[in-house]
Amino acid sequence: RGWQEHEDRAFADLSRMIVREAQLTPAKPRSTVPEDQIIWGRSPVRLDLAGGWTDTPPYCLEHGGQVLNVAVDLNGQPPIQVFAKLSTRPEIILHSIDLGAEERVRAWEELGAFGQPGSEFGLAKAALGLAGFLPRFHADPSFDSLEQQLEDFGGGIELSMLSAVPKGSGLGTSSVLAATLMATLSELCGLEWDRMALFGRTLALEQLLTTGGGWQDQAGGLFPGLKMIETSPGMSQRPVLRWLPDRLLGPEYANRAVLLYYTGLTRLAKDILHQVVRGLFLNDPANLRTLREIGSNAVAASDAVQRHDFTGLARTIDRAWVLNQRLDAETKTVEIQAILDAVEPDIAGAKLLGAGGGGYLLLFAHDEDAARRIRRGLEAHPPNKLARFVDFSVSQTGLQVTRS
Repeated sequence: RGWQEHEDRAFADLSRMIVREAQLTPAKPRSTVPEDQIIWGRSPVRLDLAGGWTDTPPYCLEHGGQVLNVAVDLNGQPPIQVFAKLSTRPEIILHSIDLGAEERVRAWEELGAFGQPGSEFGLAKAALGLAGFLPRFHADPSFDSLEQQLEDFGGGIELSMLSAVPKGSGLGTSSVLAATLMATLSELCGLEWDRMALFGRTLALEQLLTTGGGWQDQAGGLFPGLKMIETSPGMSQRPVLRWLPDRLLGPEYANRAVLLYYTGLTRLAKDILHQVVRGLFLNDPANLRTLREIGSNAVAASDAVQRHDFTGLARTIDRAWVLNQRLDAETKTVEIQAILDAVEPDIAGAKLLGAGGGGYLLLFAHDEDAARRIRRGLEAHPPNKLARFVDFSVSQTGLQVTRS
């Protein structure tokens, strides 16, 4: 009786604990650029190969996390980009290039309204808040209004964002965009946040937005290449990265035997996350057993990469997909199953990326001939008008921030 109230309190307590870490180290933004200079941040997205869900609080806080993922550019470009500059008026101007949207923020009340997941500027507002433009995250909250703070800062801020990946795509887009926003603001405002600081603040930002989520998405985009990422139990989730040879996802295999296919279907991760985290709060034995297996499978995938074992890696990718479905059966929809059935004879392993239900499929073909058959079949009979193959390449830089 009254379980909903207890559950809501548990989620709220988890959020407060993680956000408190950001409040313990408040920011003091100061303009570091002339009015004609532009700060340009850009990041790859990530392909989660194995270990996803072990990075999700509260599991990682109690047991640590183990994730294998790779940072990738799409069609030769980092798909997440942010531009920041000063403006003459004491206001914050937010642009979304891909959504064709704009909003002007002139008061703390507007900035603090992060909105619901899927809102156009919730990420940007939360990032600005954590950068010190909300009193509770500022090191010296002595201003009477946002307008006064911006006048002291030296002018307003204009942020333009481009996400060349659909929402709900399974590539960690929201978290990578959040990390890129904060990295760009850090450069604009002299905050000197390194990648580890951005990692932690992105985790806090996700909690501010009530989307929850783990840490692997921002780690996948912030840091380059193919890597095994691990954390130890504890409130301060500090990742240890072990970079691996990326030959199995390099030019010899990428877009030849390993294919990235956008299904044209999307699904926001919040509902899936809520269901899985509920099981963690309840110490559900089946969920905990599955998560242990997911972590072990990530270790096996890392081992296959180090041995340059293409078949072994394909098997662990397939295993990761099976384990994800055990946590949430709705991860595999009728539409996704139809795509997999159409290519089943030619695949050695396949995984729907991200939390599941839609987005991008990672397909390991038996060989290049099998990959060509997969391409021909899905291009001749796409499941919908949005579905398409997308070329990918391993990012050797991860996050980049430069000035004009």
